[in-house]
Amino acid sequence: MTGRYGADELTRFILMFDCLLMVLSLLIRSNFLNSFCILLIVICYIRMFSKNHSQRYKENQIFLKYINRIYPKTDRLRYKLKQRVNYHIYKCPSCKQKIRIPRGKGKISITCPKCRNEFIKHS
Repeated sequence: MTGRYGADELTRFILMFDCLLMVLSLLIRSNFLNSFCILLIVICYIRMFSKNHSQRYKENQIFLKYINRIYPKTDRLRYKLKQRVNYHIYKCPSCKQKIRIPRGKGKISITCPKCRNEFIKHS
């Protein structure tokens, strides 16, 4: 592999996508899908054994630019789901501000930090 480009994020993504397509092709038994899977594997090998580092690097950077737009959104969603385990999220009835309250505290009076409105909720 001396002088070859090797595996990068784009190649790994293509291989993972190819594995999913292979499982799908086993279920629906499509010759077209099987051919497409083989084509993706060939593309991965061409990328890994390529000596044109600058072109492969450029392709990988373009891929990372687009994939990094998606990851922050999934990270925020993952964070919100993790917060739901330990906290209730309520909205203030007057200003609609989201307020995070710990679970298991019983019936409590909540004061909105934005508008100072008080309301009672069960945590």
